[in-house]
Amino acid sequence: MQAPDGIVRVRSKLDAWAHTIWDLLPNIVVALVVFTAFIVAAKLARKLVRRTLGRWSKNAEVNQLLATTVRFALVCAGLFVALGILELDKTVTSLLAGVGVVGLALGFAFKDIAANYMSGVIIAVRTPFELGELVELKGYFGTVHALDLRATILKIPSGELVTIPNQEIVLNPIVNFSRTGERRVELELGVSYGEDLDEVKQVALEAVGGLEERDESREAELYFSGFGDSSIDLIVRFWLRGVSQREFLAGRSAAVVAIKRAFDERQITIPFPIRTLTLDTTSRSILEAISSRRNHNGRARREPRAKE
Repeated sequence: MQAPDGIVRVRSKLDAWAHTIWDLLPNIVVALVVFTAFIVAAKLARKLVRRTLGRWSKNAEVNQLLATTVRFALVCAGLFVALGILELDKTVTSLLAGVGVVGLALGFAFKDIAANYMSGVIIAVRTPFELGELVELKGYFGTVHALDLRATILKIPSGELVTIPNQEIVLNPIVNFSRTGERRVELELGVSYGEDLDEVKQVALEAVGGLEERDESREAELYFSGFGDSSIDLIVRFWLRGVSQREFLAGRSAAVVAIKRAFDERQITIPFPIRTLTLDTTSRSILEAISSRRNHNGRARREPRAKE
């Protein structure tokens, strides 16, 4: 009895595949060995990269990302080499084309996410700030609370946490108040035009010179900055021992109290702002009528009642 045509076709196809596999068996073995070697090399390279980066980069997440990227690249290279050994050049070409198309689509879809991650890598390598440092980023002032590859988290003085994408940080100025270990207080004030400016300078510098918060190794400074509307303006500057925000506020507050007390003792006047108002005829008449009415009502209330 003769087998159906369908069964015959399946047998012939299986026989053809068996012969093809037998012929390619040496290549398959070599491809498996090469691919396994690439996998082992990828694991070793990952450990080596992570260990090497750990010597000069403190950001564990960046080190992990770069090490994983190296491992993935080696595994992909091993896969393409193994397919080439199996003479599957068309498959390799198709895979490369597919990877290119997928990568382009993902690049457009996750452009901002990728930019934030790359910015995180740049920040980790350059280290413009570290955890606990006092900084100003994108208009926000606070201490660095957390760092990752996507965003940086600040804790502002009022207690809230602000998350800033790393891309915004890289593209904008970064002010680090802690890195240099130096911070200065600047006070702007004014004195009356009738004061002796030499005496004003001496009294003000003596007042801030005795502050506990001041760095005694650096002299305090005073500069007269100009002629104001009702005062001669000046700037008092001195350096602090610490750079934290608490020390800055305490030093500035102590300087205000000390200068005010010293000026009062020497009878140096800090004038109030003076404003001159010019009224037209109508406004003057209205004010005079209001004043006259108030005076009349006041006299009427003060007059004693007539005796019956």
